[in-house]
Order: sequence, then C-alpha cells, then structure tokens
Amino acid sequence: MNKLLIATLMLFSFFQTAAQNTAKEYPKTISVTGSAEMEVAPDEIYVQVHLKEYEKKGSGKVSIDKIKADFLRHVKGMGIADSLISIASFDGGMNPWLRKKNKKGELYAGIAYTLKLKSSQQLDALVNGLDDDATQNFFIERTAYSKMEELKKTLKMAAVKAAKEKATYLTAAIDEKLGAAVTINEPVEYFVPFYNQRAANMMVKDMAQAEEMGSDVAAVDFRKLKIKYDVSVTFALL
Repeated sequence: MNKLLIATLMLFSFFQTAAQNTAKEYPKTISVTGSAEMEVAPDEIYVQVHLKEYEKKGSGKVSIDKIKADFLRHVKGMGIADSLISIASFDGGMNPWLRKKNKKGELYAGIAYTLKLKSSQQLDALVNGLDDDATQNFFIERTAYSKMEELKKTLKMAAVKAAKEKATYLTAAIDEKLGAAVTINEPVEYFVPFYNQRAANMMVKDMAQAEEMGSDVAAVDFRKLKIKYDVSVTFALL
C-alpha cells in the first residue's frame, strides 16, 4: 500500500511539474475545440438464412441436398463469391404435424447460411429468389462499413485542422499571433450506429411492402451512420 501511495504521489508530482514548466514556456495560450463529422451508408450486410427439408404434395420430402444446391445456385447467380458464404449451423428435427398424423418421427434436416452482402438492392434480390417452403427464417445479423478505420483517421485529422482554423480567427480578433500547438487531446468519438437487428429486419418487411405497392414507392434503404469527432487543442500565443 505504501509503495502504491508513493508511486501515485510521484506521478502526480510529475504532471504538476510538467504543467508548471509548460506554463513557464508558454505563458499565453488559447484552448479551442474542433469538430468533424460525416455520414456513410453500410456496405457490409451480414444476413442469415435458415433452410429446412419439407414435404411437397405429390412428391414427398424435398431433400436438404436439393435445397442446398438450389440456394447456392441462386446466391452464386447473384455474383456472391464463395468466400462471402459460410455455414452458420446444421441441425435436424421432427415435424410434429407429420409425427402426430403418421405416428412416426421423421427427421427433417436443416441448415443455416450466413451471407455477406453489400447493398439493400442485393438483399432484395436474395429475398426474391428464396424458396418460400424451404426458408424457415431470415434475418440481418449486423451491418458495418468496410473503410471505417480510414474514415476515423480522416475525421480526426479534420477535427484538428478545424481547431487550428478556429484558433486562428479567434486569435486575430484580439490582435495576437497563433503559435505552435502545445497539447492535442485524443479526439472523442460520437456516432449514431446503423440499424440494430430488430430495426434492420423491420426494413426488410418495409422493402417487401414497398415492392407489393409498386415502383412508385420510394426504395427503403439502411439509415446512414453518422460519425463525429471533437478534439481539444491548446496553442501558444506569440
């Protein structure tokens, strides 16, 4: 405990001394806040589709192999690469209605795929080609923006430049000259996320309703991500 207290006091003393030295070196300063923001649309849409064997009148059970083949033929026909398709789960279950009617428990295999799409238009094309009988569930897992790190870097730099621009005209207002930057705090991030899963799936329903109502209805799309950075910068006054 004593060692921790000593270390804390030494650290406090260090920062206090550094602040005093800075004040001596730069007796006159100006502190300002700069901001930068941007909106982007998601270009990574992760969708999960659950498929299951089913009974077709007059033909018997449609096998999981045929269902898989038809599904993969459809998604690859959309131009979706194999690297963007993965198996999320594989399972089997009993059809309770048939088990009660025929007094037997026949196994019905199911499989779930996760697809990585790039737009709501591609999502719409996927939905239009799904087998309604085989498709048990369909939902959006998450959305993202592929160049997020580059965007963050660009906005942080823009926020610092905005701070310098503000400091320049404020300094000129009091007939002073702006000097070097004394401190630059790490920019604080504020953002409005993409639709969450529930909202994203409501969007899928809206797309279907819009299609039923005809082409005069405006296309429904994902809400854009708004990201903003605020940075505090202290400049010396000459």
